Amino acid sequence: MISRIHFLKGDITAMDVDAVVNAANTDLQLGSGVAGAIRAKGGPLIQEECDRLAPIALGEAAVTTGGRLKALYVIHAASMQLGGRTTAESLKLATHNTLLHAEEKGLKSIAFPAIGTGVAGFPMADCARIMLGETLEHLKVRTSLEKIYFVLYDDAALQAFEEAYRQLTARATPA
Repeated sequence: MISRIHFLKGDITAMDVDAVVNAANTDLQLGSGVAGAIRAKGGPLIQEECDRLAPIALGEAAVTTGGRLKALYVIHAASMQLGGRTTAESLKLATHNTLLHAEEKGLKSIAFPAIGTGVAGFPMADCARIMLGETLEHLKVRTSLEKIYFVLYDDAALQAFEEAYRQLTARATPA
């Protein structure tokens, strides 16, 4: 079986996918990090749409258009309060709800960043394990998603995600 999960180092805002995922806060304020890059490249329309949808619950996700991005949509995964920290539970819920929104839209491709590892301070290895665990669970049921990208900012993040994937899929393989 060909894997639907792909890892790459790069700029998530340059991805030509149905949706990119924003590491969001519950107020949907596009500040720094991934959110700031989405605001800068996608234009003011995305923040205007966020302002109409906000606030959302911790662990929830909201969908806006992609503005000037190549992606049709941005799915804003709220893993933290504005100025707060990401927790394991909020990251798990935000990833889960992002995947549900992708299904509701019938999306075929999506690109995730390492949610919560920037200003929200969540450890990279734990992030990789939680996000990939939720994604692998999601893929056990029928899904519209054909390609799921994890677009990482640097080599260390890329290695953390590749290692977590190896560990999670090795455990899932029958002996």
